[in-house]
Amino acid sequence: MKKKNIILFVVLLVIQVIIQVVVGFNKEYIHMDEGYSLGLANYDKVEIQDNQDFYNAWHNGDYFEDYLAVQDKDIGNYAPVYENQKNDVHPPLYYLFLRFAMGFSINHFSMWPGIILNIIIYIFITIFMYLILKRLFKNDIIAMIVSVISSITMASLTNVIYIRMYSLSTFNIILTMYLHLRLYDANDKKRFILPLIGLSALAGSLTHYYYLFFLAPLYVMFMVKYIKEKNWKMAGLYTLTMVCAAITSLLIFPYSIKHLFFGYRGQGALSNLSDFSIFFLHIVGYLYKVYEFAFNHLLLILFAIILVLVIVKFIKKLKLIKNNYLKFLIIPTLVYFVIVSIASPWIELRYIMPICQLIFAIVFYFIYILLQGISSNKIATICISILLLGIILAPIPFNLEPEVAYTDKKEIVNTIKTENLPTIFLFNSNNNRFLDDIYLFSLLNESYIAKDLDCTENNIKNIFANKDISNGIFVFINEGQNNDELLAVLKNALNLNNIQYLKRLNACDVYRIN
Repeated sequence: MKKKNIILFVVLLVIQVIIQVVVGFNKEYIHMDEGYSLGLANYDKVEIQDNQDFYNAWHNGDYFEDYLAVQDKDIGNYAPVYENQKNDVHPPLYYLFLRFAMGFSINHFSMWPGIILNIIIYIFITIFMYLILKRLFKNDIIAMIVSVISSITMASLTNVIYIRMYSLSTFNIILTMYLHLRLYDANDKKRFILPLIGLSALAGSLTHYYYLFFLAPLYVMFMVKYIKEKNWKMAGLYTLTMVCAAITSLLIFPYSIKHLFFGYRGQGALSNLSDFSIFFLHIVGYLYKVYEFAFNHLLLILFAIILVLVIVKFIKKLKLIKNNYLKFLIIPTLVYFVIVSIASPWIELRYIMPICQLIFAIVFYFIYILLQGISSNKIATICISILLLGIILAPIPFNLEPEVAYTDKKEIVNTIKTENLPTIFLFNSNNNRFLDDIYLFSLLNESYIAKDLDCTENNIKNIFANKDISNGIFVFINEGQNNDELLAVLKNALNLNNIQYLKRLNACDVYRIN
């Protein structure tokens, strides 16, 4: 790589980081699963709701912040990283990194340890994407630009600010792909690549189980290659590498067996895979997610360009330049997309974020290679650059933002933080999504989680006895209850006058009564 290209790539990486930091500053809230990430990496149990004193008692913000942030008493204690994952549904590697990052914000919850961790991971994602695309495009500049732009699409920016394991899973997939392309080039001449592949497979399996849906077809493709070549030595060594990675993974975290085959999430995935009635619905839903977030609403335009270029190519009777790497990108990516689309419990962008950059690269490769046969390399580079610029600018007219930025919650966060009124959460235990709201409760000085409360005036008076409600109260009511009846009881019991609706959150409504 030429010195000027190295400088250009460093500049592009700096721009990438700046954009990701700016997006991080605009994140206003956390999703329930982000709350789980923080708690599972740090707390002494999976659910804060399992504390005996959680319900029907007054707490300050520190009580909830204890779940979200490392406290002085937790310094050096990494046991929750392993123990909580054993009792949850995911392997532990990401939580180990997150727990380390959280150590830089002791006694205070901040989103930044998780976001900065993801930004650092994304630097390596972009570097290895470049190394992949350099082989694919055979053009340093295009490889650099496409790799960086793929890291700042709405899908990637969502991945960066979503405090979950998907950024690390993305890195595992990109690294695995790069190492396999190196193996394809080296064959049996550089066997040192095999241990690296084994380590990447180990890391991938200890980060997210969906990684295996990518690794499995890649393994089959290489085995087919070695069998066709009658290269039994490499077939044996490659298989041994995967077996060693699998055994090591199970030795480190044997609870994977329980998660995959006996846990509720594993059982749900297996059930979905055998239910073809949801196949079409999920595939279409995930295709729209790709259209909306991986290509910032421009995928149909890109497909139209590809179609036109194919027609021109056909008319001119031009042949596509063969690329031996392409199938290794397309087939595992396609298999992962289809299986995850069906197996995932919900149609959520997060489940396919680890392959969005590969999809992005494949689409732009087809445009580039089609342009190459029709025009010069210079024209092809200019056209690709214009299209990539369109991807960057598309969020402006479409008013797009990363899926977990939650800018619509900025006002409620500021209201809760600045007014800080005594707060009651009328909690329906049949709809337990408290972690969707834990961030707001970490901001409050006084809050009370009333579990399945018999909401009578007498009970309300007892709860708020000796509380200063001269400025009013906040009321959270989660689903499955009659909001109007509950609010009327609160208003009458506390001699308050006005009920103001503030915000609909994921599973509850928020009111102010004063």
